[in-house]
Amino acid sequence: MSIVKINVLTVPAEQREVLEKRFASRAGTVESSDGFEWFELLRPVEGTDDYLVYTRWRSEEDFRAWMEGPMKAAHQGGGKGAPKQRPAASGSTVWSFEVVQQAAPKSS
Repeated sequence: MSIVKINVLTVPAEQREVLEKRFASRAGTVESSDGFEWFELLRPVEGTDDYLVYTRWRSEEDFRAWMEGPMKAAHQGGGKGAPKQRPAASGSTVWSFEVVQQAAPKSS
């Protein structure tokens, strides 16, 4: 079964728009990675400043390959001479899960 990685990002209110724009501008980068299955950026509605970045992968190995390749390159800035952007999040924690059961809507 698949694995799920949830990156919990603590984002101050004044940085929410920045974070969402950055994720919108990255659209398409993870989708072509081998073993990638799903992505969602979840905005908090009430009671927390934590965004959840949900990704689902075929295996731990596929996730690690993405982390060491495309993700690492994307977070190292815009190339030589480009200014490094200040992080929008003030904290980050990654949760890891194995999918042990799943369900999809029944076809009518």
